[in-house]
Amino acid sequence: MTHKHPVYRRIVVKVGTNVITGRDGKLDPAILDSLTAQIAALMASGVEVILVTSGAVGAGRGIVSLAGNLTPVETRQVLAATGQIRLINAYNDRFEKHGMTGAQLLVTKGDFRDRQHYLNMRTCFEALLQQKIVPIVNENDAVAVTELMFTDNDELSGLIASMLQVDGHIILSNVDGLFDMQTEGHPVIEEIDPGSKNFSQYIRPGKSEFGRGGMLTKCTIAHKLSRLGITVHIANGTTPGILQTIVHGGKTGTKFIAQKPEHSRKRWIALSEGLEKGAVIINQGAIDALTSGERATSLLPVGITGVEGSFQRGDVIRICSSDGKVIGYGMASCSAEKAHTTMGQKGHKPVIHYDHLYIVP
Repeated sequence: MTHKHPVYRRIVVKVGTNVITGRDGKLDPAILDSLTAQIAALMASGVEVILVTSGAVGAGRGIVSLAGNLTPVETRQVLAATGQIRLINAYNDRFEKHGMTGAQLLVTKGDFRDRQHYLNMRTCFEALLQQKIVPIVNENDAVAVTELMFTDNDELSGLIASMLQVDGHIILSNVDGLFDMQTEGHPVIEEIDPGSKNFSQYIRPGKSEFGRGGMLTKCTIAHKLSRLGITVHIANGTTPGILQTIVHGGKTGTKFIAQKPEHSRKRWIALSEGLEKGAVIINQGAIDALTSGERATSLLPVGITGVEGSFQRGDVIRICSSDGKVIGYGMASCSAEKAHTTMGQKGHKPVIHYDHLYIVP
């Protein structure tokens, strides 16, 4: 059943390389026409849209013929840097035909590492949306090599979805959704409850043609976001009118149903896995207190038995048991030095306040 009014007010649309590039790896003009027309129509009806797009390397393949012997990393950097201009122009020229303006944001994983950077970025997005400009986001592939790389743009779009508290996150791929591998004919699974854990049974191994992240990445991110109160759809970006269908409540692809949303700072912390600046090791008493779920508990120095890394107040840190198991993540209320000097002692302020604590389920 589709609704007359949009069911979402603000969405992130993530477009995979395999949606906008053809078999030859070059940009597909017809798909770009369709997606930009759909986004323009949604924005005209009052929906705010943030577009996260891959495809710079594919766009670069269409313009550069590389000479000499470049390493694979150099090749990727050259294609990404030249292709990015073509990619952004391909979108912007089309948005202009609908009387709209696009803006380019290139980000790396490092941009999400500290709260100040994060807030600066959020302010920029909010200002663009207020001006009815479409933020077009891509990973800064020319500089983000190896450790600074996101798993792929699925992870990046998930961070942005959480940062801007969108109510819908649409991942467009070149498949129709998640398939139920247990049932004959492998039908698409229409809905997944945030309580369910075992996705691997639904997923065929193997990555999508040109992308870095396979279906498992998409599912993990979808599951995380659904637990933060964001409804996630995995759908086929080449299906005509796909965005309109989803935003007006139509059934298509796989939908991860959202749970009640978390406090916004907690959302940022929950998605910071892999970005943390250090860790604290805690004893069993502290683990029991944090995980009992009976009441909200801050992490006090008395429960800490070790401090790792050099973090400052406001950085995300990992909370581990003595055997290295991750209990959760949190935003440090003090520096690593302070945590070290007060550890094991009573009567000190929390190292992580419960508002800024995210316990891994």
